[in-house]
Amino acid sequence: MRAIVAFIKDKLRQIDPLLFVCTSILSLLSITVLIGARDSDYGGTRTILMQAAMTVAGIVIMIIFANLDFSSLPTLFYIIVFIGSVGLMALLWTPLGESAGENRNWIKIPGLTSIQPSEFVRFSFILTFSKHLSVVGDDINHPKQLIGLALHAGVIVGLMLLSGDLGMALVYMGIIAVMLYCAGLSLWYFLGGTVLLGAAFPFIWDHLAEYQKKRIIVGVNPDIDPLDKGLQQIQSRACIAGGGITGRGINGAGTYKEMYGCLTDFFFATYAEMFGLLGCIVFIGLLAFLIARLTVLAKRSRGLFGTFVCAGVIGMIVVQSIENIGMCLCLLPVVGITLPFMSAGGSSVLSIYLIFGLVQSTFEPKSGY
Repeated sequence: MRAIVAFIKDKLRQIDPLLFVCTSILSLLSITVLIGARDSDYGGTRTILMQAAMTVAGIVIMIIFANLDFSSLPTLFYIIVFIGSVGLMALLWTPLGESAGENRNWIKIPGLTSIQPSEFVRFSFILTFSKHLSVVGDDINHPKQLIGLALHAGVIVGLMLLSGDLGMALVYMGIIAVMLYCAGLSLWYFLGGTVLLGAAFPFIWDHLAEYQKKRIIVGVNPDIDPLDKGLQQIQSRACIAGGGITGRGINGAGTYKEMYGCLTDFFFATYAEMFGLLGCIVFIGLLAFLIARLTVLAKRSRGLFGTFVCAGVIGMIVVQSIENIGMCLCLLPVVGITLPFMSAGGSSVLSIYLIFGLVQSTFEPKSGY
């Protein structure tokens, strides 16, 4: 028995206590909001139990992954993981693929459940792109190396765009930009990319589907289509305003219970109604602490690989949070993106704990925080 206890303690040493406490609080807040929404059609005991089960499973897998040394694995492993990621995304265009609105971003596992592959591909992309950057090293500004990195990133982002998942494609672009910046990519490339994107925007706009154009326009002004595309954002804004300073509590919320049917994309609106402005400050403070801690851990990583992993996760947290909260506040278009650790959904919860397991595998544990 002592040997088992000693073994468990040894494995838990790899878990950063500050990260663990912060992520656990976020998960507990998520489950609390789901309990408050238990009377809705989307809520209920099944949703609460699923979120709790995926959180527990995610923590266990995070501990396992934290004790693996990914950086020492051979290059062939990363090639296989990348090919597997492309294959997983390709399943969206098979009979297993399912549509969600105008997007095709779910895979049906017969007899079990459905998963959103783009959530799990975040893990494999951060893993493989970090390895790619660490191999490139100081040669990152060489055109030959940039072509390879562009192909690596472009295949994944391209598949996201083909599936119609614009929100997740933007998250990946944010991850890529932060990782490239930390890898030492010249600012001239960023400037050139921005200019090219601006020049290409009219062409891109002309080739967007009508529903995509409408989603973008209505996203920043939902009142022009209050009964259709703008309805969710108008209700979201009302929920946030209804929370006031201190919130209505988990049993007092319900300005628009229809929002409880959107606890994936519009989770922040329901949270804000329940906990108010003060609760939102606490939530944003937890995210800020998470990012700050990841910055510290990046400096403690075993090498460049770990630094790039932390940079990618920081990019993911920042872009995803800005996108999600922005669309809830009617400041950004609705792009169907989850709120890290908070939004209801097994794929989202499990995948982000996988990613944080990867983060904690990259540094040496030490006393003193």
